[in-house]
Amino acid sequence: MASDDKPIASGRWHPPGSSRAEPAVLLGADKTLYVRLASGGDPASLGDLARTDISARVGRIPRRIAFADGSLFETEDNDAVDLWLKKQGKSGFVHELERFHPRLIALVVAIFLFAGLIYRYAVPALVEVAVLVTPPAVTQWMASGTLLSLDQAIFDESKLPDARQNDIRQAFNEVATLSSRGVDGYNLNFRHGGVIGPNAFALPDGTLVITDELIELADGDMDMIIGVLAHEIGHVEREHSLRQLYRAAGMAGLIMLIAGDVGAAGEDILTNGAALMSLSHSRDAENEADRISVELMAKAGRDPRAIGRFFARLEEKLGLDGESSFLSTHPGTAERRQAIDDHAKSIGAAGP
Repeated sequence: MASDDKPIASGRWHPPGSSRAEPAVLLGADKTLYVRLASGGDPASLGDLARTDISARVGRIPRRIAFADGSLFETEDNDAVDLWLKKQGKSGFVHELERFHPRLIALVVAIFLFAGLIYRYAVPALVEVAVLVTPPAVTQWMASGTLLSLDQAIFDESKLPDARQNDIRQAFNEVATLSSRGVDGYNLNFRHGGVIGPNAFALPDGTLVITDELIELADGDMDMIIGVLAHEIGHVEREHSLRQLYRAAGMAGLIMLIAGDVGAAGEDILTNGAALMSLSHSRDAENEADRISVELMAKAGRDPRAIGRFFARLEEKLGLDGESSFLSTHPGTAERRQAIDDHAKSIGAAGP
């Protein structure tokens, strides 16, 4: 080569189609690059800059120069490669973006704005599609994994006498028969709540769980107990729990988009009962389930306002005032009771 050829960087040369590496030097002359092996001899690789692929600089990752013949030169001397490229009127966009902080900030802001748009518009749409195409076997798998996790971590066997369980189950079946899924669409389970205390919840496949503590809180009021269970029927009929899980999965996907792999997050969301219990229904979902409770109880000839009386009992027994919230994302109990009374009047439901 010409005497004015300038060494650019030292590194390793890989022959075409081989992982073998030999010490070598990358040299440049005008717009031409070539590699000379440390052992001497003719250039091992030769190529015009326009036909040579030089990887972008990303941090301290070694630079790779791929020649048209399939050979490869690799070097850790990124600064030297950048300096030669600048002399040729070229620059590394990725590296410049890393160095120029305002651009990096703009990129981060753009990513978060894009993620926000996905959360606001794409995730809800995808959730609805997922709900429509989810087969029953999947919801059964979700529910069985959730209940198993809760049984292992929190719940104990119900201490409620069998006769009492049978009475509640019979009253529940009378109401469930009037639902769109029918009595066969539900499976009522009794558990001792432990740290959860008075509670009832529904899983996506129609599995319902009510704790001994909630039954004790009702103090023998069967309509109150069935009103709560009718509320949970409302969550199942409107598939609120399934939407919860898919929204959580969508959030995990957004986190992965921004932060990279977060491990077995998706599996945890779909199978971990603690994750499901920590997800509270939206205000709209709770109000919708309240309305369904009112309607089902009225059809069954029971007190349509029983779910409202349950909230009043919570205030009385747990020391809540009329303006406080049962859970942080639920409407205040006074607000819910008024909405329940209004709905009962609107459908012409009689009192208890």
